[in-house]
Amino acid sequence: MSTTKKPGRAPDRAAALAQYRRRAKVYDFEMAWFEPIRRDAIAELALKTGDTVLDVGCGTGLSFALLQQGLGGGGRIVGIEQSPEMIEQARQRVARHRWTNVSLLCSPVEAAEIPVMADAALFHFTHDILRQPEAIANVVEHLKPGAHVVASGLKWAAPWAWPLNFFVLPAALHSVTSLEGLGQPWDRLSERVGKLSVREALMGSVYIARGTLAS
Repeated sequence: MSTTKKPGRAPDRAAALAQYRRRAKVYDFEMAWFEPIRRDAIAELALKTGDTVLDVGCGTGLSFALLQQGLGGGGRIVGIEQSPEMIEQARQRVARHRWTNVSLLCSPVEAAEIPVMADAALFHFTHDILRQPEAIANVVEHLKPGAHVVASGLKWAAPWAWPLNFFVLPAALHSVTSLEGLGQPWDRLSERVGKLSVREALMGSVYIARGTLAS
């Protein structure tokens, strides 16, 4: 199956599964450079003890430790990940840390049977998911009024910063199956959540978008 990425092409689930099957064992190493963005994104969730948070496209569970810190040992984390290889790494992480408040769902986000109404949702480097209205809808339908929603990831830098996009392009080709929407990856999330506050990092090549679901 061809996995060639075109600007207007919709996300391809089969290509994504193959992509993350290859990356599962080295994913943590590959993402190390972006850990400051992860920390900032999770801080924007403003979690409190007792909160329930959805980690959408949780991958290998790299966000779990920081989410646990925000929850203060209470609350609950529900990780959603469609790649069996990635979620197996997440399961091993949960077992190593003996976390008893983490539930893992191996499912495409749009089809996930989310068993909770959550106080917050994190979409960290999940561009393909953010381009699927059905996936966003399923998450938002399982959020409480006033829930905090944060998305972060790669984006095209401004046209005048075209040399920077030589960094964005290979990074995106390595981690997404569609370049569609890379100018404003948060726009479909904003349609469901409402106005998002967006700030850029790494000279405009990365974003963190934060919003609050209407009460």
